Amino acid sequence: MATILLIEDNLEVRENTAEILELSDYKVLTAANGKEGVALAKVELPDLIICDIMMPELDGYGVLHILNKDPKTNGIPFIFLTAKAEKDDFRKGMNLGADDYLTKPFDDLALLDAVEIRLKKSQIAKAKKSDDKSSYTTTKGLEELDKLIQDASRMTTLPAKHSVFSEGNHPNFLFYIVRGKIKTSKTDKQGNEFITGLHKAGDFIGYTDLLENTAYTENAIVLEESEICSIPKEHFFELIHHSSEVAGKFIKILSDNVIENEERLLKLAYSSVRKRVAEALLKLQKKYQENSGEEFAISISREDLSSIVGASKETVIRTLSDFKEEGLISITGRKIILEQKAKLQSLRN
Repeated sequence: MATILLIEDNLEVRENTAEILELSDYKVLTAANGKEGVALAKVELPDLIICDIMMPELDGYGVLHILNKDPKTNGIPFIFLTAKAEKDDFRKGMNLGADDYLTKPFDDLALLDAVEIRLKKSQIAKAKKSDDKSSYTTTKGLEELDKLIQDASRMTTLPAKHSVFSEGNHPNFLFYIVRGKIKTSKTDKQGNEFITGLHKAGDFIGYTDLLENTAYTENAIVLEESEICSIPKEHFFELIHHSSEVAGKFIKILSDNVIENEERLLKLAYSSVRKRVAEALLKLQKKYQENSGEEFAISISREDLSSIVGASKETVIRTLSDFKEEGLISITGRKIILEQKAKLQSLRN
């Protein structure tokens, strides 16, 4: 049974209109003035509101204006009742968001037709909204995310050293790495770079600032030719809001990043350079090696490695030389091969 709120200051009109509606199997709530009607609407959240325009305390326009500002009541169908029939009244009511207009005196059929039409339209709108919201959960939000990632029109190939996004710019996309490698970093006032993350195929980047709706707090630079998928923030937010699967995925990513960054800061504060270099080399191998059974050469500039370690380039180079002399690694140009992984692991402990 639909609930209708009738706001009318004239007792006779209020009682007669309520009786007609009740005889048609509607539950009717009544209010004698605008203020009372607003209070009742916010508590009861009726399916439809019928409201007189000319009333003491608060007129019908004021009632509609207040209810439209409240997210809980701004979608309730609203029908005006008035003894006036001037065009200005119609225009003002419709501009404020009224759904229909009945001029007094009105017959029973006109009232019931208006009510039935508005309730049906409201039910259709609610059903459509519900279908839209559930579409991601019924078809699985992660599948929708995969479709966006696989859309060729969103793909861009970027060369090494190309910027994906820069510190201070405002984010408009979520980026997914289809292939290649990308680093994220911060730069201090003296121009010193500190690498905050190394990313490979299958990783998302740029989501933290996007979710916080703030300017980028770091830079993203391509390390080797990479293919990037750019997902507009509107599509990303729609997935986040409507799919618990997608929201959960990014909550886990954020949580893992927080834990990783905390551990990294502790090691920077308390670990020796030898430990930090060993940790960085092992992390790079774990991050980028696809087949653990194959020999893997880490290809990274000494500048980038020093940024990861949090030490000067010269100090990192000396440490690498020590590792080479000890037989822990071999070096060919910028490529580093871990010869004794177990010993490197013991160094970082």
